Amino acid sequence: MPDTTVVLRDAASALTATFVPSAGMIGTSLADGDAEFLGQRRGLEAYVSHGKTMGIPLLYPWANRLSDDHYDVDGGRVTLTDGAGGVRFDSPRVPIHGVLAAYPGWEVIERTDDALTAVLDYAARPGLLASFPFPHRLTQRVTLAERTLTVETTVTATAAAAVPLCFGYHPYFVIPGVPRAEWRLTLPAMRHLPVDDRGLPTGAHAPFDGRSAALGDTVYDDGFDGLPAGATFALEGGDRRVEVRFEEGYPATQVFAPASDDVVAIEPMTAPTDALRRGDYRVADVDAPAVTRFSIRID
Repeated sequence: MPDTTVVLRDAASALTATFVPSAGMIGTSLADGDAEFLGQRRGLEAYVSHGKTMGIPLLYPWANRLSDDHYDVDGGRVTLTDGAGGVRFDSPRVPIHGVLAAYPGWEVIERTDDALTAVLDYAARPGLLASFPFPHRLTQRVTLAERTLTVETTVTATAAAAVPLCFGYHPYFVIPGVPRAEWRLTLPAMRHLPVDDRGLPTGAHAPFDGRSAALGDTVYDDGFDGLPAGATFALEGGDRRVEVRFEEGYPATQVFAPASDDVVAIEPMTAPTDALRRGDYRVADVDAPAVTRFSIRID
């Protein structure tokens, strides 16, 4: 098990946030006293040993699934192999969640009571480059202040090639002490991207006007895009509220609320699922680092 747990403390409240740099910079807890707001699911051990997500994991360099075991960039083909370089397949020929699940190579460069910054030199990792051949530096900075956890990610190209931006985060939320049937989920206006039985976009799309309703027994596994900077989601129950704000650089999301687990995932994504294969993504250009940011406020 990882041995470098960092607990951040909000000077203005009892809120704490826990991250584990040696396990892929995963966030494992966001708690107000004894009240835990992150879905623990199978726990950290299952994440480290089998990539089973919990808390706030980083999905990098692609979020969710790819529709095949290869992708093309600038006339070249990159082939992915299950079990090599951090790659995991969800089913035959469907790679899932990128290559950094529980990756131990992060270096902490700053730590205070309420902030943590860690860096991963992707260019120095041949195994990672085999699956994503774009030398760059990945920086994650998390801060906790005024009841708000902010996660800022910077991608800096370190060679001549621009870096595709197809990553995301997969935070799982719960409302402690309140039954799932009584949770209320608020979604903003955006564009709905229906998925097939593999969780991959079908290519169809339709306007979504937003919704605020009791979750009840509703199941979600839906993709969306067309989100402006500052788009806000909320999960509420009793006198508790989790607000997720896509501050910058996250125009897409997946909303996941399974029937089998009392959690709701609201996923900030730099591009829709399967964008690395489809080519509909932005890039971090040489000499122009890409900065993304989302926040989680607990009320």
